[in-house]
Amino acid sequence: MTGRGESAEQEWVDDHAGPVVRPYAVTGGRARPVTGTFDLISLVTATRTDVGSESGLGPEHVAIVGLCQRILSVAEIAAHLDLPVGTVRVLLGDLAARSLVQVREPRATAAGLPDEHVFEAVINGLRAL
Repeated sequence: MTGRGESAEQEWVDDHAGPVVRPYAVTGGRARPVTGTFDLISLVTATRTDVGSESGLGPEHVAIVGLCQRILSVAEIAAHLDLPVGTVRVLLGDLAARSLVQVREPRATAAGLPDEHVFEAVINGLRAL
């Protein structure tokens, strides 16, 4: 980062990374999505190919719609955009509220979970280490 005597514009530029934008600036200061919970493995797909005409969307919103032309998980979107998952969840909430993305939450089925005894054995094994 730059020294104190330099302009405010230069303070928001990192020599190696370029412009630095804080995550709360991307979401307008919001920490929670307007709709949805968005698990890390929730699958997201765009419902439209072009959202350039939509007002109120930032470049990150447009980037998510572009990425989600193929199905991606919330974690993958965050990795592609190099943004924190919490920030991506807020942006996905905006897009879901406008019906620009469709989100499929993971199904929680008791049949797919291991027996309680397996968890106990793992815990006991970890304690023995």
